[in-house]
Amino acid sequence: MKTELNRHHIHVIGHQHPDTDSICAAIAYANLKNQVEGNKECVPCRAGNLNRETEFVLNRFKVPVPRLLMDVSPQIRDVDIREMEGVKGDMTLRRAWMAMRDEKIDTLCILDNEKHLQGVITVKDIATANMDSLDPYVLSKTHTSYKNIMETLEASVVVGSVENKYAEGRIIVGSGNAEAVERAVSKGDIVIVANRSESQLAAIEMEAGCIIVCANAKLSRTVCMLAEEKGVVVLTTANSTYVAGQMISQAAPIGFYMTKEGLINFTPDTSVEQASKIMASVRYRYFPVLDADGCYMGVVSRRNMMNLHRKQVIMVDHNEMSQAVEGMNQADLLEIIDHHRIGGTETDGPVHFRNEPVGCTCTIINAMYQENGIKPDKKMAGLMLSAILSDTLMFRSPTCTMFDKAAAKELAEIAGVDIEEYGDAMFGAGGDVTGKTAEEIFNGDYKVFGTADIQFGVGQGSYMTEKNRKASEKLVGPYLETAREKQGLRFVFYMFTDVRTSTTELLLNGKNADKVIRKAFNADVKDGMAILPGIVSRKKQMIPALLTTIKELASENELD
Repeated sequence: MKTELNRHHIHVIGHQHPDTDSICAAIAYANLKNQVEGNKECVPCRAGNLNRETEFVLNRFKVPVPRLLMDVSPQIRDVDIREMEGVKGDMTLRRAWMAMRDEKIDTLCILDNEKHLQGVITVKDIATANMDSLDPYVLSKTHTSYKNIMETLEASVVVGSVENKYAEGRIIVGSGNAEAVERAVSKGDIVIVANRSESQLAAIEMEAGCIIVCANAKLSRTVCMLAEEKGVVVLTTANSTYVAGQMISQAAPIGFYMTKEGLINFTPDTSVEQASKIMASVRYRYFPVLDADGCYMGVVSRRNMMNLHRKQVIMVDHNEMSQAVEGMNQADLLEIIDHHRIGGTETDGPVHFRNEPVGCTCTIINAMYQENGIKPDKKMAGLMLSAILSDTLMFRSPTCTMFDKAAAKELAEIAGVDIEEYGDAMFGAGGDVTGKTAEEIFNGDYKVFGTADIQFGVGQGSYMTEKNRKASEKLVGPYLETAREKQGLRFVFYMFTDVRTSTTELLLNGKNADKVIRKAFNADVKDGMAILPGIVSRKKQMIPALLTTIKELASENELD
């Protein structure tokens, strides 16, 4: 079962286009934090789709896929949603106004029995409805129930029943004599009368639907018997005829006056920026919030936007904003756990930043388990081992250190796997491109870097067999131009690394990209490809050389 993300969680997340280390580090570190601290739940997240290698790893150790989180910008879920009760459409105008007054709110949300939004009514709508008080047919037009009339006038039933009965005629205030009442009343009318029995009898004789006797006047036995015989409902109220005449139109149901077309509502996932723009463009003050099933949760207003709870984030396996999820500048960054170069990330305040020159982030996290006296379980050990094997190319990468090897050996024992056998299976699964598109392969492990105001992308795929490697190159090669233009980059490079021979076939795209590679690696470039023996590490071999070379060529105006 997936955990629903909310502002009470800390989101542990790796870089965009996640690789195995990025995913496994997020899961393993969230697990460690929850065991060590536990005051706020840490939830592992991912900033993109899984590649096949990572899918193999999670399936092998039966670990759920982390929740997708592509943007940590503030959302409606990060503000204080006012949990105002919804109301039913048969509520009276009067009771709605009283609810608004008591709750100090000018909008009510009208719901059905399943909590689905039917409409909204505002103070302005009620004021407009009150202008209908001069219309004698207002109760029949709005299909007002006798129950609503009884509630509004605080009346009691003397004769008949109010169940399932609705106004049909006009509102008549019978203040005159019997003859006047007879002339005014038609069948089904609602008649407000005083303590004159002859007027009461006249209204009953004319088959009024309901008579309302004011000032708690006593009713004669004759009146009650005749009303029962004629099927006329008789109510009594303490209000005077004047007050009852003024109030009765407020018995109309709010469902008649509610706004139900063009409703503006938000979900917990709606961005605060988008919601704020919408709020500024319309006259309403309060807006309904509906969950994923369309059920009502509460309301938000412009004032709620001022009390914003920014998402709390821990970054693993990266420290550069260009590789982070969207909206990081609007989130609270708590920690960074990484093994890459430090790329100029700025924070609002001090954060816990652990950066070590090892081959894999999970090597650092494994050390943190040991420092806290916690032995990882079989699943966490398997994930961290997989990340180390992936990032170090089974210890063949120059980034691999003695700490990576020692951690892998220890974790393999806990996970109960043979390193060579498991590594071959993992890389084999990751290199299989059957049924995959060029874009899927390209984004499997891809990052964007920059120097001298020049942005460039570098992707990498590691392969155990030439068949898988060549199949990937055939798909990705024609896609490089599309990817570069789509992202607005100067260059795109993609490393197709043969793990067994420690050789990379580098595909490249962009004006003067060949010049960069020739200078950086003293390599020949033919048909958009360079063969680089001994180059297997993007982090330690590829990126430093590219950054240095691009900066030098740019300063010499060699890239124009």
